[in-house]
Amino acid sequence: MQLLNASFHSTLWRALVVALVVAQGISGVAHADGMVPETSVVIVNEAQGEATIKVTNSDAKTALLHVTVQNIPEDTQPLLLVTPPVSRVDAGKSQLVRFILRTEDGPLKTQRLKRVTFEGIAQTDPNAKGTARIGMGVRQNLPVIIHPKGLAPNRQPWTALAWSLDSGQLTVRNDTPYVVRLSQQVTLLPTLIEGRLPRTYILPGEHLSVETPTPVAGAQSVRLHPATVYGFAVDAYEAALK
Repeated sequence: MQLLNASFHSTLWRALVVALVVAQGISGVAHADGMVPETSVVIVNEAQGEATIKVTNSDAKTALLHVTVQNIPEDTQPLLLVTPPVSRVDAGKSQLVRFILRTEDGPLKTQRLKRVTFEGIAQTDPNAKGTARIGMGVRQNLPVIIHPKGLAPNRQPWTALAWSLDSGQLTVRNDTPYVVRLSQQVTLLPTLIEGRLPRTYILPGEHLSVETPTPVAGAQSVRLHPATVYGFAVDAYEAALK
């Protein structure tokens, strides 16, 4: 069985595989697994010390659920233990996955960002002989936000970002204790020059440069496209340049 990792929805992958089979003239069976988390982000509150999320096997057959916590390049400190890392989930059934916070350097001062993958691995069908089978592990990749104890929730942390233009270089600084999620594309106003952030999140205390096609001048504000903590896009926001 060949496993192809993908972050697309299992329905889309089924359609793509069917198209591939038809286009190549292969006589066989296409099969995909779908492990579906109940939310689009995992939030671990330091006050509780842990969090749980329900993952459902939406496929028609039993599969193994493999859960992996991944560090982002900017924060490699291991803070979470996941259990169970591997479990057997019957078709249509759910598995509760637990995230346990382990801090060794005292209480957290800012939000922290990690990633988690939920991958369904189909079990080999011993009765399938003489057919070309395509087995796929559809991987869901979600952000994990670790929230410090005593820190008030902030539904619009992007409003506190500090944007500045110096010698034609656009920069942004996050002096808040919150992780800010947003689109990489920004627009300088009124010049309408497009800029691009290096990634879709800004960590607490970070200072990032925004890539623009040419050095820019004359801009007064920047239009950005923020996202909520759950990753949902909201209305565009305009921030004054300092």
